Amino acid sequence: MFERLKAWGRAFKRDIHAIYLAARDPRVPWYAKLLALFVAGYALSPIDLIPDFIPVLGYLDDLLIVPLGLALALKAIPAGVLADCRARAEAAARPVSYAAATVIVLIWIAAAVVAGWFAYGWFVR
Repeated sequence: MFERLKAWGRAFKRDIHAIYLAARDPRVPWYAKLLALFVAGYALSPIDLIPDFIPVLGYLDDLLIVPLGLALALKAIPAGVLADCRARAEAAARPVSYAAATVIVLIWIAAAVVAGWFAYGWFVR
C-alpha cells in the first residue's frame, strides 16, 4: 500500500508539471490553458492561499482544490498533448511558481487592508 501511495504521489507531481507545460502549448484550447495555469500556479506556489496552520481549512484546500482542479484540467487538455507533456515532465525538474505566490501574497494584503478598514470603522464610532 505504501508503494502504491508513493507511485500516486509521483504521478500527481508529474501531472501538475505536465499541465504547467500544457498551458504553454499552442495545441491546447484557451479555456484549458486558463484552468491549467490556475491549478499549476496554485499547486506550484510556495505559499498557500489558506495557510496549513489554520485547523481543518489549511489542509482541506490542498485536499480538494488541487486534486479536483487537476482532474478538470487533465480532462480539458487533448490526450495527445497531455501524453507529450507527461513525457517532458518526467524528464524535467519541478518548477516553482513565484508569480502565483505573488498573487497569493497580494490577496492576503488586500484582505488585511479590508479587515483593517472595517476594524477602523468599528472602533472609531
